[in-house]
Amino acid sequence: MKAPGNPRRASIVIDLGFGDAGKGLMTDYLVRRDRASLVVRYNGGAQAGHNVVTSEGRHHTFAQFGAGTFVPGVHTFLAHPFLLHPTALLLEGEALRAQGVGDVFSRLRVSERARVITPFHQAANRLRELARGDSRHGSCGVGVGETVRDALAWPEDAVLAGDLRDVPRLRRKLQRIREREHEELRALGSSLPDSPQVQRERSLFEAEGVIDAWMERATRLETLGLVAPDTLLARWMAEAPATVFEGAQGVLLDEWRGFHPYTTWSCCTADNALGLIAESGVDLEIERVGVLRGHMVRHGAGPLPTETEELRPLLSEHNTLNDWQGQVRYGWFDAVLARYALDVLGGVDVLAITHLDLLRRLRTWKAAAHYQDSPVTRLAVEPNPSLEGQAALTRWLLHVTPALEEREPRENLVLEHLEQLLGRRVDLVSRGPRAEDVAPSPLSVTAHAC
Repeated sequence: MKAPGNPRRASIVIDLGFGDAGKGLMTDYLVRRDRASLVVRYNGGAQAGHNVVTSEGRHHTFAQFGAGTFVPGVHTFLAHPFLLHPTALLLEGEALRAQGVGDVFSRLRVSERARVITPFHQAANRLRELARGDSRHGSCGVGVGETVRDALAWPEDAVLAGDLRDVPRLRRKLQRIREREHEELRALGSSLPDSPQVQRERSLFEAEGVIDAWMERATRLETLGLVAPDTLLARWMAEAPATVFEGAQGVLLDEWRGFHPYTTWSCCTADNALGLIAESGVDLEIERVGVLRGHMVRHGAGPLPTETEELRPLLSEHNTLNDWQGQVRYGWFDAVLARYALDVLGGVDVLAITHLDLLRRLRTWKAAAHYQDSPVTRLAVEPNPSLEGQAALTRWLLHVTPALEEREPRENLVLEHLEQLLGRRVDLVSRGPRAEDVAPSPLSVTAHAC
């Protein structure tokens, strides 16, 4: 993948769990390590929450701007698989300006082909989730899934970032989306509770001026010159000494490989990033960086076989309770799910284990090599997965009991056991939230020294 004499590198950051593994931290670290000048968001959308803490104490939860934005001169490109939330993007940009990133908008561009989340998609997403009651799927409530679903069913009405240049066309699309979503939501009927939350979301479909007010704000992206053709991405990649592709969500939430229906409407493997690199025609040395915590985490409903309340009081998270996903859930390390994520990807070039600073607060560290009363140590990766098959796997995972093994919470012992469980080397570790807390694994350093 690398031409002789070409030093350019592309690092693809992939979460091997249910999200929240430390993609923001790893993106910031790789940008600084490789002196990258470009971060590309290649999947997911505005529901991301990638936390970066700098050495001088600045903190931001990156949703749409790349997690390398605190580094001067680093650009962000929101590629065409990305789901754009224009008004939230403007608010995030102002928040970053308040943190001293004065040129934040001049360093970001969005593909004119990126799909746009409208207020009607967001409201419909929230109402469908409220109608599910105790059977919620774990949506973030931002409207990503509804936007994808609607675009697949009615591609001619999909709002693209390029439509922000054409006000009459944009208005027509918004009117059709509002009418169609409103009609579909009427079918929910009595399944929706009579609550202020429901009334607030429903009012968006009936209130006067919603379209005009949203368009006035959203079209500022075009005024700021943020919408760009995909040829710009190719040019930026060709000029960048290194590029970091920042993934969203995690492999265990992938639209086809995750555990249906508790999934995202997005490809969470490296496929989108590899496709963008191929489209660009730029020759790069590619490394796939898989990120895992030393324990499991999940924000939202769905299987978490090793879930435990023992870890909650020991962890302090930037990502905490929200109205749509509830509390963050924790579990001991699950080697069965980690092996599955690695098998889905066909392996990774670099494996990073994060949150190892937790070990200092543990009396014992636990991991599941398999589940009780089951010989299964690896979940099958079907060549042509189906939602029905993934749903059956979900039902099984919801009822398994982990067979937990314990280790003294010393870093080297834990890393040795992780390598045994996964059958591969750990390359990077993080012992805190900052880029300087990331380092080569001490086992890897020892092996190279030998």
